[in-house]
Amino acid sequence: MVRSSSQIVLLLLWFLCGAIFCLSLSRGNSHMLCNRKDRDVLLQFKKGVVDPSGLLSSWSNREDCCEWIGVHCHNKTGRVTKLDLSFYIISQQNYRLQGLTGEINLCVLQLDFLNHLDLSSNDFTIIQDSTNDRQRYYNSSFSTPHLHNANISSLHYLDLSSNPYLKIDNWRWLSLIPSLKYLNLSFIDLQGETDCLHSISTLLPSLLELRLKWCQLNSVRLSSKYANFTSLTVFDLFCNNFNSKVIEWVSNFGDSLSYLDLGCNLIDAITDTLLNLQNLKYLSLSWNKLKGTIPNWLAQFKNLQELDLSENSFHGSIPLVLGNLSSLTQLIVGGNSLGGVLTESNFANLTNLKVLDISLSAFQFNVNSDWIPPFQLEEIRLKSCILGPKFPIWLYTQRFLQILDISTTRISVFDHNQFWSFVSNITSILDLSNNSITGDISNLVLSTDSIDLTSNKFHGELPRITPDVGDFFASDNSFSGSISPLLCGTGKAIDNGLWFLDLSNNHLFGELPDCWMNWKGLITINLASNNLTGSIPPSMGKLSNLAGLYLYDNNLSGGIPLSLQQCNQLKFLNVAGNKFSGSISSGMPQSLVALNLRGNEFRGNIPPQICQLSCLIILDLADNSLSGPIPKCLHNLTSMKSGSTFKISGFFIPKIDNIYPYTFKFHPKGLELEYKFDLLNLWRYIDLSKNNLTGSIQPELMLLVGLISLNLSQNHLRGTIPQEIGQMKNLESLDLSMNQLFGEIPQVMASLSFLEYLNLSFNNFIGRIPTGTQLQSFDPSSYVGNPELCGAPLKNCAQEKKSVDIVNAKDQNEFLSCLYIGMGVGFATGFWGVCIALFFKRAWRHAYFKFLDEIKEQVYMKVHLIINSIR
Repeated sequence: MVRSSSQIVLLLLWFLCGAIFCLSLSRGNSHMLCNRKDRDVLLQFKKGVVDPSGLLSSWSNREDCCEWIGVHCHNKTGRVTKLDLSFYIISQQNYRLQGLTGEINLCVLQLDFLNHLDLSSNDFTIIQDSTNDRQRYYNSSFSTPHLHNANISSLHYLDLSSNPYLKIDNWRWLSLIPSLKYLNLSFIDLQGETDCLHSISTLLPSLLELRLKWCQLNSVRLSSKYANFTSLTVFDLFCNNFNSKVIEWVSNFGDSLSYLDLGCNLIDAITDTLLNLQNLKYLSLSWNKLKGTIPNWLAQFKNLQELDLSENSFHGSIPLVLGNLSSLTQLIVGGNSLGGVLTESNFANLTNLKVLDISLSAFQFNVNSDWIPPFQLEEIRLKSCILGPKFPIWLYTQRFLQILDISTTRISVFDHNQFWSFVSNITSILDLSNNSITGDISNLVLSTDSIDLTSNKFHGELPRITPDVGDFFASDNSFSGSISPLLCGTGKAIDNGLWFLDLSNNHLFGELPDCWMNWKGLITINLASNNLTGSIPPSMGKLSNLAGLYLYDNNLSGGIPLSLQQCNQLKFLNVAGNKFSGSISSGMPQSLVALNLRGNEFRGNIPPQICQLSCLIILDLADNSLSGPIPKCLHNLTSMKSGSTFKISGFFIPKIDNIYPYTFKFHPKGLELEYKFDLLNLWRYIDLSKNNLTGSIQPELMLLVGLISLNLSQNHLRGTIPQEIGQMKNLESLDLSMNQLFGEIPQVMASLSFLEYLNLSFNNFIGRIPTGTQLQSFDPSSYVGNPELCGAPLKNCAQEKKSVDIVNAKDQNEFLSCLYIGMGVGFATGFWGVCIALFFKRAWRHAYFKFLDEIKEQVYMKVHLIINSIR
């Protein structure tokens, strides 16, 4: 009996194992291999793609295409349903990667079951249609194609946005995808076709969502007969230079429209015709030129949930009637000239409000101290409002805040424990900058994603931060002590932690910590204007994502370590005003855009390796002890040969909502300036002044025709100014003062029409200053110290010639006077000498008178003979 029971148990276990095995087999076979046709189409698409980072390296015949990056297949059929090659997605926050470029081959539309295609945030340059035997290109050189042989796609979602080099001026290819419901072409140049909106509405009758941000559609025709978007629910025309006519045009779209973004255009007036769009839930008119007061009729949008009127020129206060929009979740009116007093009545029925932005206004809250608002905000921005000196008590009632911006609000008084307990729960953004908040917060541990304590009166040591902090700005305070406790307390590497760190303009001291490898995500480090000592630690070379390093105005020493060469994303390096010495490192990162080593103790020659920095647009090596000639190879700095802006490839920052402004301090036109990156991108600048450089100014340097500022002053340069300087048409600032240059100033310099600052003083220039409207407009101090130089604005060369002639004439008169006096004295001396001799010497006297008698007789005889002959 026992034996039979054991056999039954074993048999049951056997069947159970078999069932589990069969189930595992069935699950293993549930994933189908991708369709062969789909694989071939994808490989055809890949042929036209340029892939500098190898993002599509998995796309090969040896692999199942459903396993390829960006490819999504149906679980049962194995057919490709989604292709997502958005660089933002596939980069996976690896900033060293570069996006895809080349051509978008429309053969991808032959994927029969493809319903989602995303190629956004890349660098594609052209759209190619190879759906039949003829290759057709959709760019500025292509005429209307014939598409009758093409298959009709079932695509519903198409995103080609943020391909800045892509131009589309032909739209017939849209007829391949009439089922399209979502189309995003933002940040693509669409200005080549004035009827593009008409084409889109005609060829895509099922379209529900159309996003056209930054597409340069200023010349597009706006008329109801040209575009019929009656089924559209989402329409985004942000930043296209439309004028106020767009309001009347969009108002005819009907009740289907629920989302409308007309921000960043040239709209200077709005009318109540917008009320035709009664189902609007989102309305943005931000960044326009609207003025006057906020219209009361906006309160008639009963379904409105989000209203954005920010960055205009509205004045007055917020209409009380807007407080009746009970569905409103976002009210954004910051960046206007609004002001006045806000009371409880302004917010009476805003029970669903989640976002309140009244920043950059002059509002003052007049509410009861025990007021409890009807809303629970997630985001509140009160920058520049009048809140202080006491922190508003009603803010403590907001328990779900993720963003709190109370910068520049005059706050200085609050309960220390209650306040920091409150803000510790804010997860996304905490901005307390530009107030008068004081206190020692060294015992705090901060965890908000972005923290800005800039320009307050905090003192003591730095607080601690957790790995959750992405941005920490604490410049312009009185923090002291070491940086190490802030950064080195984690004890382990954090890949996704701190991105931006700014501790500049404090009283921090001690050496730089050597635990930078713990914060591998760092993009910008600004420790300028402190009292830091020691050298740059080797661990900084581990920061592979580092784009900006600012250590200027400290007491750092040593050299620039070769380990920084490993920071192959480093764009901005500023270590000016320290005590760095030795030779300039020959191992600078090739990615450098701006390099400032000014005011250190570097010696030796300028290394020729600097000429290999092809992205460099700012080079400042001034105020060191560099010697030798200026390298001829500087003309290889190719980015200085162009005066136009350029894109720095691979410079990718995913945190679009909170990008730290990249700034750089340099000294053009004899001034210390600090520029943000967008303006810095326009500068081309070289400063080698205050060194011991010798030799001449080589003509090759003049090949850098994009240069805006060139400073070679206070060196030992000799020779003449090359005639090739006339090619540098973009020059705004030129300083060659205090050298040993000689010769004439080239006439071609008179054609440098952008020149605003010129200093040629204290050289050995000669001759006339070239005439023209440019060089004569400068102050005489630009030319002093050249004694043989003349012409406006110095003394006139003609006057100088006249004075020289006067001097010469005077010298000649003096010579003649001396000659005549000498002759008179000589004659008198000779005459009286002969007379005295004849008086005292009888023999000489007899001989002299005898000689006279003979002469007289001879003359008499000749005269007599002549008279006789005449007779």
